[in-house]
Amino acid sequence: MALCVIVPADVLRLHHSGFERTYEKYLGFLMRESEKKATNGVIWYILGVIWVLSLYPLDIAVVSILILSWADTAASTIGRLWGRYTPRLPARVPILGLPLAPRKSVAGFIAGSVTGALITAGFWGGLSTLGNIQPVWSWNSGITGTGVLAGWMGLGIISVVAGVISGVAEALDLGSLDDNLTLPIISVKDASDDKP
Repeated sequence: MALCVIVPADVLRLHHSGFERTYEKYLGFLMRESEKKATNGVIWYILGVIWVLSLYPLDIAVVSILILSWADTAASTIGRLWGRYTPRLPARVPILGLPLAPRKSVAGFIAGSVTGALITAGFWGGLSTLGNIQPVWSWNSGITGTGVLAGWMGLGIISVVAGVISGVAEALDLGSLDDNLTLPIISVKDASDDKP
């Protein structure tokens, strides 16, 4: 429902200067400078949330949305505060060759990765047991009954992998695709691939 309001408002903002001035007067403080002449990041955020809620098991969708909310924010905040003291990320992910955004720093990458790992560990380590969710990962059987990734060691491995993937997903430069769309889709896709 939010898209039914936000998308038409964004189209009007981008095509009618009078509406753009009014929109930015009242809502401009919520936008990044780079969004003022492009599609609003909120649209990509909502599309990413809809995607994961529609296609992933509920626990993976929740972790993806939490990673989008917190890891992206941590990477941006820490990158802006301390990124100038650390090197920039390489142009491409080693081995995989995926392009990374040239403005991203090691500080932001580490913040996004650590936050993604902590979210994964916190959710499957305890939060998933609070609701009525059938989790993909459990203490006794690992990922959906495989047993290999059960217990503390399994949770640690899943958390580190999800954290690194979160950091990479946040730093990827996929052209015009916004990380508010790609981060939740990519961040814990590795765990959903193991679901039968």
